[in-house]
Amino acid sequence: MKPFFRTVMYAGLLVGTTDLIAAYINQFMLTGKFADKLLQYIAGGALGLETSLQGGLWTSVLGLFFHYFIATAFTLLFFLLYPKFRLQAYNVFLVGFLYGVFVGMVMGFVVLPLTPLPKFPFDLPRAAVGWCILGVALGIPVAVIARRFYRQRHTAA
Repeated sequence: MKPFFRTVMYAGLLVGTTDLIAAYINQFMLTGKFADKLLQYIAGGALGLETSLQGGLWTSVLGLFFHYFIATAFTLLFFLLYPKFRLQAYNVFLVGFLYGVFVGMVMGFVVLPLTPLPKFPFDLPRAAVGWCILGVALGIPVAVIARRFYRQRHTAA
């Protein structure tokens, strides 16, 4: 596997995992309960919520697949944009955090409304918390990994 795709895959796995852990922690902090149907809820984006919440292990596996697919797709997008926008010239933590906010906005305003999941009224404080979580759990790690990848590639050339 080429270094670019290997790095994107590993980064996607990392940020998918950190985001999933953050989602479980956030849900526990909000409700005081473990979100045992979180992966089934994610699968509801394709299957519909009623169907997915009635599913078992395989529905959870499908939700896990969708989660990592989306995390890796956003990771790939960042890696493709990184050299085009010369993002290495800016603070890596700020760029990463803002990318996480961007991902949160795209998910909230574009992707989720296209799914059969229930639609909730926009709640800025709740959205801001989600965006910050994505900034830290997804954006910053992706930006740091991308900077390191492109620096090594540039040094080797």
